[in-house]
Amino acid sequence: MIERYTLPEMGGLWSEEAKFQSWLDVEIAATAAQCELGRVPPEALATIREQAAFEVSRILEIEAEVRHDVIAFLTNVNEHVGDAGRYIHVGMTSSDVLDTGLALQLKRSVAVLRTELDQLAAALRLLARAHKDTVMIGRSHAIHGEPITFGFKVAGWLAETERNRERLARLETVVSVGQISGAMGTYANTDPEVEAITCRLLGLVPDTASTQVIGRDRHAEYVQTLALIGASLERFSTEIRNLQRTDVLEVEENFAKGQKGSSAMPHKRNPIRSERISGLARVLRSYTVAALENVALWHERDISHSSVERMMLPDCSVTLHFMLREMTEVVKGLGVYPENMTRNLNVYGGVVFSQRVLLALVAAGINREEAYRIVQRHAHSAWNREGGDFRANLEADPEVSSLLPAAQLAECFATDLHRANLDVIWQRLEI
Repeated sequence: MIERYTLPEMGGLWSEEAKFQSWLDVEIAATAAQCELGRVPPEALATIREQAAFEVSRILEIEAEVRHDVIAFLTNVNEHVGDAGRYIHVGMTSSDVLDTGLALQLKRSVAVLRTELDQLAAALRLLARAHKDTVMIGRSHAIHGEPITFGFKVAGWLAETERNRERLARLETVVSVGQISGAMGTYANTDPEVEAITCRLLGLVPDTASTQVIGRDRHAEYVQTLALIGASLERFSTEIRNLQRTDVLEVEENFAKGQKGSSAMPHKRNPIRSERISGLARVLRSYTVAALENVALWHERDISHSSVERMMLPDCSVTLHFMLREMTEVVKGLGVYPENMTRNLNVYGGVVFSQRVLLALVAAGINREEAYRIVQRHAHSAWNREGGDFRANLEADPEVSSLLPAAQLAECFATDLHRANLDVIWQRLEI
């Protein structure tokens, strides 16, 4: 069970080892840019590429003395490369390394999330396709409305997931920016060409106008996008939780062999994974405030954002990654109970077909107000009563039978009309 929660693909991207490696990637790329411009001897660059390394424990040891993480990092790297180290970090400031390295982590993180979201979209498409014609009741205000299909419900989830895929694609562009612009971001001690070449080597683009840091609106957009995707997953999981209620039981999370739902009640089969997703969505949302407050830094920079991001960005990334995997597994293993859907649809004698009866009566020649009065009277007579039967009430009413022959009344209780135009949804989503 423990291994399932480690998620090395994402957790590894946010480890201390990965952070320092991204810093080293930036430093080597910047040195390579300087070499391309004729300012660093090729043999020095070759030495740096071959020998540059770091040890997390050594960096932390040095940082305990100097109280500066980038200086500690550079000191450790220079212990490996010797004299060639004097060509590293030339004209740069700490934020050039920190923010450009962070951009690499964010870009890689988005790529992992996109892969997971693709998996969820594929699972939803299969589920929607399998249940295009599985008729169920639609609900508004949590009250029975009119018939829909379960495939139609899942199509709504898929459409939202597709929008989230588009959001992540845009987000990858938003966060894939770097800077090698030096103190205050004015290029006073470096060349904009160094920045351009460095970013090209790293698969980034230069920030349009950074100060000494890259604007934190980008990072706020990252967190808000992840929180929005989490909100979508919460919507899906909340619906599953509602549909799994004992008195509804139209769908159910997979309950594994040997799994137990309660220490006291052996009968329990609880939607624990959907509940977990709902809870974690709250965690993601809670970070959006901190991310937005990080945008307003003092003058050209301060580091009030730094401590927040060290917690927030890894936590958000790993949390959403886990939620996406959970949701995909829930969708793939979801039990769907069409017979219960049919039972719930026809409760109280098909009272949910009241609109069809209303329209049929109006078409038969009586005014709408009178038709509404007749239909409402019979619907309310059947509603929430043991043995209540809306259709039987209508059939027993001479006024109704005089206007609607039995065959025409029966048509009012068919679901064909509610499915007739759903092809437009299937075509839009390629279901």
